[in-house]
Amino acid sequence: MLLICGLGITCGVHRLWTHRSYKVIVPVKFFLMACFCSSGQNSIYDWVRDHRLHHKFADTDADPHNVNRGFFFSHIGWLMMQKNESVLTKGKLIDMSDIESDSHLMFQHKYHNQLKILFCFLIPTLMNIFLIGEDWKCAVAWQCFIRFLCVLHSELTVNSLAHMYGYKPYNVNIEASENILVSVLTYGEGYHNFHHVFPFDFRAAETMDFFSLSTKIIRTFEKIGWAYDLKQASPEMIESARNKLGGDGSKAHN
Repeated sequence: MLLICGLGITCGVHRLWTHRSYKVIVPVKFFLMACFCSSGQNSIYDWVRDHRLHHKFADTDADPHNVNRGFFFSHIGWLMMQKNESVLTKGKLIDMSDIESDSHLMFQHKYHNQLKILFCFLIPTLMNIFLIGEDWKCAVAWQCFIRFLCVLHSELTVNSLAHMYGYKPYNVNIEASENILVSVLTYGEGYHNFHHVFPFDFRAAETMDFFSLSTKIIRTFEKIGWAYDLKQASPEMIESARNKLGGDGSKAHN
């Protein structure tokens, strides 16, 4: 379940729907939607809007999880309180026409609470009980609490740790950093300095790193005809950006 949830976040709502880094055939789209619902997040629409807002106004008052407000806020606090006026105002300006024109994604937005209960809690718990014979109390504890919280907090380290600690080989002027620990926890999403400089790139990092599982899966989908139109920054583009924006001299992780 941890892997399934991770796929829904990294390959689904993040790379596919927020950044439009690649395209998939319809069955894979539904699969990734189900994977995302199993993670217990907000709706795809809300997730995409907030993340696009984060990229457009990173580390400012209009950033939903502005790291300059401290670790707790950027990690979990922003989900525990109302959004400030800057986030609400700027959020209305984010172009969401691609999501709004997709009837499948809007269906998920309308019924995301019901789908969350079904895919994140009910089905996983019943699978543990009936497929592996686990006691119902253990199944509930694992799927409804432990697994859910592990997925949530591992994902949130991208907003907190990867904006506070790490190296910056592509742009030293932003908070987003390359953080190996976060990459281990999130299947490669911790190479955040690269991602903020090249958000359109389907890869989690410049190189095919061992931890970039989402990149490997998208590559596999492409090879078997399930994914296509993969967007990728060229070596020349990467080097040009590094020279123009000024990295910290560290090397891309190999």
